[in-house]
Amino acid sequence: MSILLQVILPVFFVVGFGYLAVWRKWFSDAGVEALMAFTQNFAIPCLLFRAISTLDLGQTFQPGLLSSFYIGAIAGFGLGLFGARILFKRSWEDSVAIGFCCLFSNTVLLGLPITERAYGTEALTANFAIIAVHAPIGYMLGITVMELVRGRSLNGIEMLLKILNSVFKNSLVVALSLGFAINLSGFILPEIVTDGVDLLSQSALPAALFGLGGVLVRYRPEGDIRVILYICAISLLVHPALVWITGSYVNLSTSDFRSAVLTAAMAPGVNAYIFAQMYGRAQRVAASAVLISTGLTIFTASLWLYALR
Repeated sequence: MSILLQVILPVFFVVGFGYLAVWRKWFSDAGVEALMAFTQNFAIPCLLFRAISTLDLGQTFQPGLLSSFYIGAIAGFGLGLFGARILFKRSWEDSVAIGFCCLFSNTVLLGLPITERAYGTEALTANFAIIAVHAPIGYMLGITVMELVRGRSLNGIEMLLKILNSVFKNSLVVALSLGFAINLSGFILPEIVTDGVDLLSQSALPAALFGLGGVLVRYRPEGDIRVILYICAISLLVHPALVWITGSYVNLSTSDFRSAVLTAAMAPGVNAYIFAQMYGRAQRVAASAVLISTGLTIFTASLWLYALR
């Protein structure tokens, strides 16, 4: 109970307050759009840029950490894809969008604040390593499989350009790339720049959590509830369980193990809906899965935190 009160509830209090504020018309929908644009395009990129630019890359990007997390994520994608097709008789295109929901955890808006509250700022090193390759791996897999099942005759170069175009339109990826460039070059940024970036970074997570709550108001639980619950089960239970197994097998450090499992236990992020919307497939299911699984994370993340104690 103390874990729930001290770690999980404050995070979801901010999300819930954002939801209530927009639902009750205390905060406008246009305001939420502006807030999310600020956090997604400026504040969170600043946070990730500063994190990556100052990390010890040799110590942070451990093959065992990334393989543990992404073996679980890719397995979740496969279970979502084939489960939707075989168990629920969805079209192949819908099945890919559903698989993407099972693949794309909310590593930033939920994973970072919950991990920080549970284990401290120093525990976020592994989170940043996972986040650094999250969008490239997720979109590369999702777009490639979607184009294959649609029967598009894209050659290798066209496919690569399509993937790169989707990935590098993401401001988080741009910020991460700049962070890597600064880190690898050894360039020292002026203090006035780092202080300004840090000020923006400090607003990132609380503002983004409030905005996430506001965004969830527009997602109505619609679609096949069985598919939605299937997505929730894979995202909140199966993915972290697979990371637990693989992380134990490769003997991750305690800190990396906790970050990997807890990040894997997060609900699908808004990117799951964006991907479905991009292709016009399984949009109601994706939106409902984001909404319902975010609420369920209050309980499932508490269970994983208890198991990781």
